[in-house]
Amino acid sequence: MTGKTPSLPRAAALVGPFAAGKTSLLEALLFRSGAIGRQGRIKDGNTVGDSSAEARARLMSVEPTIVATDYLGEKWTLVDCPGSVEFQQDAFNALAVVDAAIVVCEPDPARAVMVAPLLKFLDERRIPHILFINKIDTAGTRLKETLEALQAVSERPLVMREVPIREGEQVVGFVDLVSERAYRYHPGQTSDLIRIPAAIQDEERLARQEMLEHLADFDDHLMEELLEDVQPPKDEVYDDLSKDLADDLIVPVFFGTAENDGGITRLWKALRHEVPAPTATAARLGFANGGAAVARVFKTVHASHTGKLSYARILRGEFADGQSLAGGRISGLYAPAVGNPAKLAKAAPGDVVAFGRLDGANTGDVLGGEANGGAPWPAALEPLFGIALEAEKKGDDVKLSGALTKLTEEDPSYRVENNAEFSELVLWGQGEIHLLVAFERLKSRFGMGVVTHKPTVPYKETIKKPTAVHGRHKKQSGGHGQFGDVQIEIRPLPRGSGFVFEDKIVGGAIPRNYIPAVEDGVGEFLRQGPLGFPVVDLAVTLKDGSYHAVDSSDMAFKTAARLAMSEGLPQCEPVLLEPILQVEISVPSDYTSKAQRIISGRRGQILGYDAKEGWAGWDQVSAYLPQAEMGDLIVELRSLTMGVGTFSWRFDHLQELTGRAADKAVEDRKAALTRQ
Repeated sequence: MTGKTPSLPRAAALVGPFAAGKTSLLEALLFRSGAIGRQGRIKDGNTVGDSSAEARARLMSVEPTIVATDYLGEKWTLVDCPGSVEFQQDAFNALAVVDAAIVVCEPDPARAVMVAPLLKFLDERRIPHILFINKIDTAGTRLKETLEALQAVSERPLVMREVPIREGEQVVGFVDLVSERAYRYHPGQTSDLIRIPAAIQDEERLARQEMLEHLADFDDHLMEELLEDVQPPKDEVYDDLSKDLADDLIVPVFFGTAENDGGITRLWKALRHEVPAPTATAARLGFANGGAAVARVFKTVHASHTGKLSYARILRGEFADGQSLAGGRISGLYAPAVGNPAKLAKAAPGDVVAFGRLDGANTGDVLGGEANGGAPWPAALEPLFGIALEAEKKGDDVKLSGALTKLTEEDPSYRVENNAEFSELVLWGQGEIHLLVAFERLKSRFGMGVVTHKPTVPYKETIKKPTAVHGRHKKQSGGHGQFGDVQIEIRPLPRGSGFVFEDKIVGGAIPRNYIPAVEDGVGEFLRQGPLGFPVVDLAVTLKDGSYHAVDSSDMAFKTAARLAMSEGLPQCEPVLLEPILQVEISVPSDYTSKAQRIISGRRGQILGYDAKEGWAGWDQVSAYLPQAEMGDLIVELRSLTMGVGTFSWRFDHLQELTGRAADKAVEDRKAALTRQ
């Protein structure tokens, strides 16, 4: 190889679908590098990753695990990212700062579609990535079919770097296609070098030729060599692999078995020799060499013992403990490690560190020079699932608000909505488990117990016919009394008109200074009409009235207006309006019919579907859906699409609702008002 392996610290993220084995692969990589003396197992609850109570309880990652290690004298930081799509924000944020990604998947062709959104994200940002097909020792492994299925969801060519050596149905080793050396797995130790078995020599030659042809697509000199039947030098092949990986032109493919320590050393060697240096990553992210020190925050954690920690990748220059930064001062500089973080005096380019107590730093921020520079940060994922919550103990509202702020700092895909219309606090997230983990964290990290329930659907009500009504408020209680007298007309307006107040008083029947109080009284009543919901699309006209020179007041006229509305509105045939959303459902085309059935089963109206722009093999289904039917839509959609289906939504219009559904909505609202 002509290029020297970079000596600066490098970083790689382990990503992939749920249950692909990322945490087991992290464990194997750490064991092989000597960072841990024994490889733990998820089922035994003794892995370095998934160490939180929330992760252990679910046997799945719910936050990234960030660990530094050394391999053959080189510093590495590995970030094991959650595989569940509900925690994908952490994966996207980590990918935005690392040198390369290791995409972990299973050798099952049917599950290949699960990596499609991830590969799309990587290619859109030109992030170098390697594919590691895990669990190759699984019975009935169909590697060729798996590769074909994976290629169908990858925009970049998949380049096999090795072929398996089998004994019966068991994969016992591999042949490296560059060095053309064969190895037999030896769990717990370095693989044994063996002769290439005669039975696979033809397969190896064909696979090697295919690898070279992929590389020749981006190297004219190599293409000439192949056309002239000249075997290229191995150094040239390695250089092409490194360059093409760095430029996101190819996706090298390796395989192995993380739990049984198969193929791990080979993966480490590929990382060591082919992953680009931090200087190349900094340039890709928009930070040229030279200039002030730069770091980018990719994860925020509020830890009980250290306070706020801002995990960042240093892309240029050095940072030191005690240094002024982000409007504050670094109070502790830490390197992620197995066990407790290690305290540092300073950190250099390539390092992943945690800055202590930088209250002004947020996830995605560029710290140091060029604060507004760099590649665009991954947008916060749009909310898909909401649950209303309130403090378990009365009087803890301020404490709850503070805890939710910290929670959204840690994971920007959470969103807090304060619905003043229904006096309701709603936490939005990416799915049911995402929110359950949030509630557990509120309790365990912030001592904040909460009570939860379904969010109130923001129904409105309107009227179908007009009426005229008289409202009088008269009260005498010694001294000045209270007197207000109004005559109003109420009439319906076209949908979307809102509320219109008209003053047609003539001859001073009501003094001008009391007219605003009448409008306020009407407006207050409309916040909760006869059916229990805000009233819209009507006009109220003040036609006449009377006043008392001594006893009339703003409050008296406001009360008279409310009395008139409470008597008149029930006479106007109030009717419920339900919010209708326009929803865009995105699924692989194989699942389009299932998406359409979901819509039909939720009282939806399909508007049409088309190929999703920029997504080969995906469709986008457009529909109108009642908001009342949206609650667990994402849960059903994911369950029917192997977790990859998703949607976006926006409010479109209000639509009249009658019958049993309307009766149930009114009944539920009255019950909720009774509990308040």
